[in-house]
Amino acid sequence: MSRPRTSLFQFPPWLPVDPYILLLLGTVVLATLLPASGPAAEAVGGVSTGAVALLFFLYGARLSTREALDGLRHWRLHLTVLICTFALFPLLGLAAKGLVPYVLTPELYGGLLFLCLVPSTIQSSIAFTSIARGNVPAAICAGSFSSLVGIVLTPLLAALLIGGAAGGFTADSVPRIALQLLVPFLAGQLLRRWIGGFLARYKKALGYVDRGSILLVVYTAFSHGVTEGIWHQVSPGRLGALVAVEAVLLAAMLTVSWYGAKRLGFDRADRIAIQFAGSKKSLAAGLPMASVLFGAGAGLAVLPLMLFHQMQLMVCAVIAKRRSRDAGRPCGAHPPPAPSRTVAPPQTPVLKRRTG
Repeated sequence: MSRPRTSLFQFPPWLPVDPYILLLLGTVVLATLLPASGPAAEAVGGVSTGAVALLFFLYGARLSTREALDGLRHWRLHLTVLICTFALFPLLGLAAKGLVPYVLTPELYGGLLFLCLVPSTIQSSIAFTSIARGNVPAAICAGSFSSLVGIVLTPLLAALLIGGAAGGFTADSVPRIALQLLVPFLAGQLLRRWIGGFLARYKKALGYVDRGSILLVVYTAFSHGVTEGIWHQVSPGRLGALVAVEAVLLAAMLTVSWYGAKRLGFDRADRIAIQFAGSKKSLAAGLPMASVLFGAGAGLAVLPLMLFHQMQLMVCAVIAKRRSRDAGRPCGAHPPPAPSRTVAPPQTPVLKRRTG
């Protein structure tokens, strides 16, 4: 029997990490060993800029506006997810400023705050909601709404909360951001009627384009960072502290989204969709945005997002499996008691009546 073919982004299922994270880390290593510099850096930067525009054009062309609008009838759920994504996350990010400079460097804190402003995921939120037997249509619409809002809100929040302290990004950069992100996205939406069917037929190939473009963005960002001495700015101790802070951040959002949704009166299926869509951040949307928002400082800015992405996948996979096992009993109910091992008393033998 012939072995199945393995595509460029498929790895053995026993790997403990997301395969794409391995490719991202490999790209970081490549940029560290062979960074683009001089004319090569200018050429790679130009291609990366075009790749970001192409990414957001494809996002707009594939996002079904009709499905998103149809989901407006469940507006309380979507509003809850948006509050988690663009209000609670940023508030926690601002609270983490007290860790500077004792735990986090200003540059790492800028990246941490940026990840708090990134929109939620779509694909992984849907996948985990499906595994946990939650409201999958709601997860689809919630992720779509978050992506739509994030195109505009993430750059504006970054201008307001981060400013020029984390890479030279200011409110004056908004027109450039709109030209590189929003305009291609709107163009994709306008052309979706004519090219949507074509994109659907070549969905797998376009997935390679998406991920390959993001790898190019990462290589460009870290190449510039290496030439500027990025790895001399971050010690192993600081990286460990960053991982610990992000673990607390993820645990806080998972807890708040789950029990907060319960207090708001959502049923179990909706709470699952809210928890997974409201506690996760999109690597696919965040990395291209960071390249535009931070420019030369994007290397350190995307590091917290890459670490958080892998962490959320691992933790949410465990939670989704647990929710799936608990789906058979009411939310909050305890498992049925184990059968008693008490030995039944012996029965009194029935004497047969002798005859004759």
